[in-house]
Amino acid sequence: MARVAETAAMKIKILLTVVSTCFILHSAFGQGALTPPGAPVPTMKTLDQLDAKLEKRTPISAVPFTISQPGSYYLTTNVTTAFSNAIVITASGVTLDLGGWTIASTVPNAANGGAAILFANKLTDITIINGHIRSGVTNNGSGAFFGSGFSSGIYAAGINPVNARVSGVSVSGCLNQGIYLGSGDTTQVESCTVRTIGDSGISATTVKNSVAADCGQTGIAGVTVSDSQGAGISGSGISATTAQNCNSSSSGGGYGLFCTTAQNCNATSNSSYGIYAFGLVINCQGQSNSGTGITAFTANSCRGISSTGTGLAVAHNVNSF
Repeated sequence: MARVAETAAMKIKILLTVVSTCFILHSAFGQGALTPPGAPVPTMKTLDQLDAKLEKRTPISAVPFTISQPGSYYLTTNVTTAFSNAIVITASGVTLDLGGWTIASTVPNAANGGAAILFANKLTDITIINGHIRSGVTNNGSGAFFGSGFSSGIYAAGINPVNARVSGVSVSGCLNQGIYLGSGDTTQVESCTVRTIGDSGISATTVKNSVAADCGQTGIAGVTVSDSQGAGISGSGISATTAQNCNSSSSGGGYGLFCTTAQNCNATSNSSYGIYAFGLVINCQGQSNSGTGITAFTANSCRGISSTGTGLAVAHNVNSF
């Protein structure tokens, strides 16, 4: 019996020795030093550092300013000019981010006000995004525009630019053009708003998801215009080769919608054609107070309305009235 007790005691002693040894080894080699070599330092980069690393951008904090080199530029604050032209772009390959800020003008007579953003002749690869252009021109209620500020909001001088895009910009109170890129090669205006413009509101090859209202001449002019609203006075609400999902109007003597083809559009005119189309109109409504509601080569599932004139005047009528 004593022999058994002695053997059990020996086993317990051996077990305790093994556990103790394992603990010592784990403490010595398992977790390393607990004291750091110094104060903790940040490992994340700031947004400014990321911007600087990914893309070198040039800030603009005052105008007049001329962009004469390709690259990326951005406004850092609201800016106001007392001179003709706020920002002039003379180089191709430029991106200008307005950063949600506003470009304004204090020129007393907008006829001398130049443009908030002026393109030089025949530039390529220009992008302008995300901001506001505010000027002081007003409509006296009879279609006469006058006041202070800019002659134009964004204006391409001379030969139209190529691969030019304006997105997310609002323009108000200009004497002549709101956003003018011309209808040349690959120019696009998207998600923009223009209001109270003495001449044309928006002009580009492609216009989509945009609004131009209270324009002295044509509201929107483009080769392809979609999902947009245009309102002119003397000119058309929208003038396009192809118009789709649009609403347009002319409160003076212009066409509500002037196009080759149209689909899912609604247009009105005070005294001229609600819709004047050279080709096919599908699922459209045109209305005129004293002119013709719709005139087209073929009208499919359309409705033409006129108070004192002709509702529908087409060569081929398919389910239209």
